[in-house]
Amino acid sequence: MSYEEKGTWVSLVVAVAVYAVYLGIVLNRLAGTPATEVPYVSTLLLTIGVSIVVSIVARIAVEIARPSDSHASDVRDREIHRHGERVGQGPLIAAALVALGLALLDVDHFWIANALYLGFVASSVTGSVVKLVAYRRGM
Repeated sequence: MSYEEKGTWVSLVVAVAVYAVYLGIVLNRLAGTPATEVPYVSTLLLTIGVSIVVSIVARIAVEIARPSDSHASDVRDREIHRHGERVGQGPLIAAALVALGLALLDVDHFWIANALYLGFVASSVTGSVVKLVAYRRGM
C-alpha cells in the first residue's frame, strides 16, 4: 500500500469517527432542547481541531507501524488524488447551496453550521472512497 493510500485510509476513518462523536454529542443535547438553545459551537470547533490533530498523529503512527517504501507520489497518485478531490467537491457544493438557502430563509445558525459541517465531512468521505476505489480498481 502506498504512502498516499495509507493517508487516504486515515482521513476516511478519522472523518467518520470524529463526526460520529460530534453527532452523538449534539443529538444528545438536542433531545430535550430547542435547536436555538443547543450549545454546539465549542463542540463543533473542538471536533474540527481534534480531527486535524488525530489525522496527523494517526498518519505518523501508521507510518511508524508500516513504513512505506517511498513518500514521493507518482503520476498515478497525483491522478487519483485529483480525481477524488474533484468528485468530493460535489457534496461540499451541495451543502453550501443548502446553507445558502437556509441563510436566505433566516433559519437558525445551528442548522446552517451543521449543514456546512456535514458537507465538509461528506466531501472528505466521498473523496476518500473514490480515491480508495481508484487505488484498488485503477483509474
